[in-house]
Amino acid sequence: MLKGASKQATKLIKDTIGKTKTDLNVSEVSTIISISAGTAEVGGLNKVKMNELLTFRGDTVGMVQTLMTDRVGVVFLTNADHLKAGDRAKRTNRVLDVPVGEALLGRVINPLGGPLDNKGPIATTETWPVERESPPIMHRAPVDTPLQTGLKAIDSFTPIGRGQRELILGDRQTGKTAIAVDTIINQKDTGVICIYCAIGQRASGTARVIADLEKHGVMNNTIVVIASGDDEAGLQYIAPYAATSIGEWFMAHGKDVLVIYDDLTAHARAYRQMSLLLRTPPGREAFPGDIFYIHSRLLERSTHLRPEFGGGSLTSLPIVSTEAGNISAYIPTNIISITDGQIYLSTNLFQKGILPAIDTGRSVSRVGGDAQLPAYRSLVGPLKLFFSQFEELESFAKFGTQMDAATTERLKRGEAIRSVLQQIQYAPMPVADQIVVFLATNAGLLDNIPANKITVAQNLIIKIFHQHFSGAVSAISRREKLSPETQKNILTELKKALEAIK
Repeated sequence: MLKGASKQATKLIKDTIGKTKTDLNVSEVSTIISISAGTAEVGGLNKVKMNELLTFRGDTVGMVQTLMTDRVGVVFLTNADHLKAGDRAKRTNRVLDVPVGEALLGRVINPLGGPLDNKGPIATTETWPVERESPPIMHRAPVDTPLQTGLKAIDSFTPIGRGQRELILGDRQTGKTAIAVDTIINQKDTGVICIYCAIGQRASGTARVIADLEKHGVMNNTIVVIASGDDEAGLQYIAPYAATSIGEWFMAHGKDVLVIYDDLTAHARAYRQMSLLLRTPPGREAFPGDIFYIHSRLLERSTHLRPEFGGGSLTSLPIVSTEAGNISAYIPTNIISITDGQIYLSTNLFQKGILPAIDTGRSVSRVGGDAQLPAYRSLVGPLKLFFSQFEELESFAKFGTQMDAATTERLKRGEAIRSVLQQIQYAPMPVADQIVVFLATNAGLLDNIPANKITVAQNLIIKIFHQHFSGAVSAISRREKLSPETQKNILTELKKALEAIK
């Protein structure tokens, strides 16, 4: 009888529980074991995920960076000076993500998507994870369209294609950021979305970049992501990944995107700081063993997609700082091996006033030449060969060696090429104008013009080209070659006009 009553009671309890509506808000909470300089170790949280966000007292946010058997390593993304050991940490069950969409155009944000430009909140509800897999090989298309920088020294000798990864490296104060800004300015009215990601830079320097972009009217198609040197190391670490996710959204919607990381040296140092504080074993130059991986998985996300997968492209221009021109240091060599080429800026050229200070001998593009316009490619080959021979001859000429007439003519042509490659900042040149200038240079029309009059000669060449050969300008934009007859007619007209300048 007791047994029957027990069964009846059990059934009654189960039915009651089943009918009762419960609204339990269960959350996983733990405590900080230790905290130091923007990082912390948190005990427990056995089910936490990599890159999951944790919340702390005072609305502080941290990201899970390392997973251990009895604790997790956390890097703070917001100020954590008020926290101490013993404070609570709470799971959010949310992996780090960033707002995406067209509402970001023209805005200045931090890597978490928070506005920094006093223009109000970002009007978008869609978010993408900061860490995403790179597109599979079968989703990628060949790089076949040029990304014109407007800089003759780059578009001619080290061209960049849409979907390429081209490294810009050099010592401090040699013009790396200037090249990046000029490239963004040249994308005006091209439909290319530009993202400038400042990592560990001084706030004053980043403010100047933003002011320059606004002055030249390109902020409408530009997004600026900032993690300044005063921000937490964790925020600097996630900045390039957040910028890339924002760019990938546009790429997935068929847009061409340019992302500039300024610079990955500061990014590597922020990661080293985090790793050492979280007791990751140090390797060469105290960097952790996975320092190569953090940059390779970032830059592998740059590509050109096939039409059936959106057809967009993501071009990346990572910037790396060297010391005393040493490109064989750890971080520069790592990123050189990941990218499709590099643009090397020489301190010696910069000090001589040769701007942009691009060392053509050390700079290379392994992909962009395939994307060059046909009219351009036919001119650049002889130009590069002639200029490399000139640099060798110039070193002998310094010893006062007597030169024959042919060698003297080569030296004059080389000096003309060097003068033509020089360019002031904020004055990118359209590709059709570059082509006609190089056509005249290859033909020797600028050999006897004084260096201080080269700019005047270039302006005259461009003026005549547009006035009398508008059909050739249109042909270049249609990716057509200039016929030998057209080239001959252009050179005849230019030769007459340049006579007055000599």
